[in-house]
Amino acid sequence: MSLLKRIGKTSTSTPEFAPSNPATTALPPPPPDDVRRRQAPAPVRDAFGELKTRLQQKIVAELDPKIDLSKQEQVRRTIEELFNNFLAQEEAVLARPERMRLFEDILAEILGFGPLERLLQDSTIDEIMVNGPKNLYIERRGKIERVSATFDSDAHVMRIVDRIVSPLGRRVDEGSPYVDARLPDGSRVNIIIPPIALCGPTVTIRKFARVPFTIEDLIKRGTFTPELVQFAQAGVEAKLNIVISGGTGSGKTTTLNIFSSFIPEDERIITIENAAELQLRQEHVISLESRPPNIEGRGEVTMRDLVVNALRMRPDRIVVGEVRAGEALDMLQAMNTGHEGSMSTVHANSPRDSLHRLETMVLMAGVELPLRAIRQQIANALDMVIQIERMRDGTRKITNVVEVQGMEGDVIVTQELFKFEHAGVQDGRILGKLKPTGIRPKFMEKVEAANIFLPPEIFGMDGRYFQ
Repeated sequence: MSLLKRIGKTSTSTPEFAPSNPATTALPPPPPDDVRRRQAPAPVRDAFGELKTRLQQKIVAELDPKIDLSKQEQVRRTIEELFNNFLAQEEAVLARPERMRLFEDILAEILGFGPLERLLQDSTIDEIMVNGPKNLYIERRGKIERVSATFDSDAHVMRIVDRIVSPLGRRVDEGSPYVDARLPDGSRVNIIIPPIALCGPTVTIRKFARVPFTIEDLIKRGTFTPELVQFAQAGVEAKLNIVISGGTGSGKTTTLNIFSSFIPEDERIITIENAAELQLRQEHVISLESRPPNIEGRGEVTMRDLVVNALRMRPDRIVVGEVRAGEALDMLQAMNTGHEGSMSTVHANSPRDSLHRLETMVLMAGVELPLRAIRQQIANALDMVIQIERMRDGTRKITNVVEVQGMEGDVIVTQELFKFEHAGVQDGRILGKLKPTGIRPKFMEKVEAANIFLPPEIFGMDGRYFQ
């Protein structure tokens, strides 16, 4: 008879000391229903988590407080040696995968970003969303899904948040409950904490690819077409002023990075951002980043301050990561006063909406200008608006390319040059292609003056797109 069967037989048989007549034995009455309902089940003991906490506390206590954390390999070897010693004292029996996972978790807590570390290392994840300590979500291939990783508590999340913002000289607390920041790899981070965030500390990370997207990558994904790339490169080299428009997460910054790569190497480029995200590969690039006020309410440096200051830095190009407020006026004035070839992004749902948004943001500068004068500034400054959209299937595609031609009465006149034509849905994926409208833009005179000549096929003037 097996051991399990013998145990089961023993437990169901009558004990030797039991009375001979069980019917006469007085049994305690069962507890009332309300008592049974009030009795909560015993919590499940997390032995792995308890072991990790003990080892982590011992290692942190043993580490030299003056150790140079910048020497990652040396610190890693020291932690690994302490980990092996303390684990041997625990006499815990772990399989090799569990042992490696335990070590990596402890290493991430001491040197990295805790439970976020594994998600940050996963190249298939585009965005990480922390909705309090127990609810973590990711975006993968345009779709949101929940992950099993969790934090221990709100305090645990705040330790990681502090590790993100402290090296940047920023802070987040009850007095300043939200902040924009970035990770060392350039990934954008937004943090908002209680009492503003009711579900607990909320962290949103827009990851940047370890290897930046190339033009070929985006053509394969269907974001660009070869004709658009050739057209955009000619426009950037000819110093056209370009605005990239789109919604949140549509790929505006990635597109701006690609277009910025067309800027010649011999030009001086100044980038201006709230949180530095652009990854320009040219040699002569100066990156400026705005700064929030300190705890005393002083020391704030706004995007508008940086745009004004950039004009004194002898720029060939000014690239503004995103215009959100009054800096739009200074950017338009820069474009109109000799700083051609500037680029920026703006949140809008269509090219026409982007022009309306620019009008609104100029008004936010506090300068009392008539609406016609503002529209005249926009019409004179901009040459082209490129609209990018995040489709229902999660893909990003350029849907419109519009030329800003000037003013007619009180209206800004635009002309569509390229338009995305939908061709249905197959297996959940949106089909279609960006096609030219057959119209040659007026700014081609400026492009050809820069000794750049494009074939008429790019604009569909040979009729091959309309057969």
